[in-house]
Parts: sequence; C-alpha cells; structure tokens
Amino acid sequence: MQTSLSRRSVVAGAAAATLSAFAGTAFAQDKVKLRLSTPASATDARTVALATVFAPAVADFAVYEPHYNAALFKQGTEIEAISRGNLEMSIASAQELAEFFPEFSVFASAYLHRDAAHQKKVFESDLFQPFKKMVEDKLSVKLLTVMYLGRRQLNLRSDKKINTPEDLAGVKLRMPGSETWMFMGRALGANPTPMAFTEVYTGLQTGAIDGQDNPLPTNRDAKFYEVTKQIVLTSHLVDLNYVTISKKVFDKLSPANQAKLQKAADDAAESGRQKQLKLEDELVQFFKDKGLQVYTPNVDAFRKRAQKMYLESDLSKSWPKGLVDKINAL
Repeated sequence: MQTSLSRRSVVAGAAAATLSAFAGTAFAQDKVKLRLSTPASATDARTVALATVFAPAVADFAVYEPHYNAALFKQGTEIEAISRGNLEMSIASAQELAEFFPEFSVFASAYLHRDAAHQKKVFESDLFQPFKKMVEDKLSVKLLTVMYLGRRQLNLRSDKKINTPEDLAGVKLRMPGSETWMFMGRALGANPTPMAFTEVYTGLQTGAIDGQDNPLPTNRDAKFYEVTKQIVLTSHLVDLNYVTISKKVFDKLSPANQAKLQKAADDAAESGRQKQLKLEDELVQFFKDKGLQVYTPNVDAFRKRAQKMYLESDLSKSWPKGLVDKINAL
C-alpha cells in the first residue's frame, strides 16, 4: 500500500514537473527574442550599458541575446541582416547608414554636434524625424536611441600652442585612410597623413607624424601620452552610434511593451553617456599628471572653418539644404 502510494506520488510529481516545464517553455516562447550582433566586445561601454540596463528592463517580455566580436554577423552587414529579417538588433554608425542613405554622412561630419547633450537633442528633434522615417520605410529598421561614444581630440608631439586652424598648417596629422577622414583632417587645418592605427605609436615616436586624433580613452589605452606633449581639446567630432531594432519585431509588441523597450534603450544610452562623460573628465587630469599640456583652443574658429569647407565640398551635396544651420541653432 505504501509502495503503491509512493509510486502514485512519483508519477504525480513527474506529471506536475512535465506540466511546469511545458508551461515554462510556452512562457519562454511567448517572449520575443532580441539577438544583437556587434563587432564590439562584451566589456565595451555600449554593450555593457545594453546588458546591464536595457536587458533587465525588457526581461518580462523579451529575451536579449547579444553576440559580440562580430561572431554572428560580419561588421557592416548588420543593418542589411535586420532588413532581411535575419537579425533583430544592432549598434550602427552614421557612416554605415550613409552607405544606404548618403544624407546620413552629415552626422559624421566635423563640428555638427557641439557636445553629448546637443547630440541627444538633435536625435530627438523634429529635424531628425525624416532620417528615422527614411530608414524605417526603406529598410524596416527603427533607430531607437543615440549612444555617445566620445569626443575626438588632437594629440601632438610638439608643445607649440594651437589656438586656431591656421596654427595646424603643415602639421602631419594621422588620420584613417578613407577620403572622409582625410577631408576632416584638412578641414581642421592640418596636413592629413594616412596611417594604420597599429603604426601610430611608432609614427609619433619617430616623427613620421606630428600628431593624431582620437577620444581620450583611446589615447590612454594606446599610451600615446608617452610620445606626445599636448592634447588640444578641439572636440571636432562628437562620435555616435544608433541602437537599432527590426521595425517588424517592434511593431508586433503591444503598445505598453513598445514604450518599455523604448525607455529601456533611452535609459541604457543615458547610462553609457554619463559614464563616458565622467571618464573623459577624469582623463583630462590623468594626462596632466603625465606631464602633458591639456587645453581648449578657439573652438568657434575651428567650427567655422570646418563647416564652411564641408558645405562647399561634394560631401554635402546629399545633405538637406539648410540642415546644418538649423542644427547649429538647436
């Protein structure tokens, strides 16, 4: 009798466990899967913000599944993968979007954004709405929020004071090799010199180049402070990424969950923004402690020259007329 009861208990328990597992599986299947593909690592400030802020905030209706180091999709192919329905999320640059829509190159030009707050204001303004709609209508990709990557600054071998673009005349400034980057170097007043990033430290050390430009965290990590004498806070590019999601996936969510997901993305971007700004502020003192001069030049003079050169060049032919002036006014 006791054995029979025991067996019935085991059977009942097994049945209950099966039902529970089935219910759990069904519940998991009800959740939308959000696979994110990015070339960034798991320790990157952007991916950390998404993993620690975004993921928990959407956990009741979505499963966030990040894939780092371009393990799922090759860098530069993520937007197309989302458009084809093969991926749910990515972190995209303005340069990548400009491959589909040349108008987006304006957001990768020097001195368009003044700082992180202005960058966010531009993204949330009516001026940016046609760009969002363009991407949604043509690619079925939704731009959720803008992430602040940092400000690019000049880092030079000499101790000559730099106040205006004219002071950079003849300065061999290392830039990435594409014409877009080379144009930016000329817009700053320098003599742009293409060089691979891996060669920059030696180039600075030997004098093959007179300087380079990067965000302050990159300058620290690459130890460029060992072979340079100053950092000029030109802030000539306030760099960004957009967090993107499949519009088809987003549209299938309930209005309440759409609002939750949007807030989660905005909160993640804000978390990353504040941490990056704090780090940049701390690094100013770090470089001073290393013996470098760190100062702000006449940024208005740099901005005026750069914007004039861009607007007079072929690079701006696809930009909506008057957009730069309107963004300046924000």
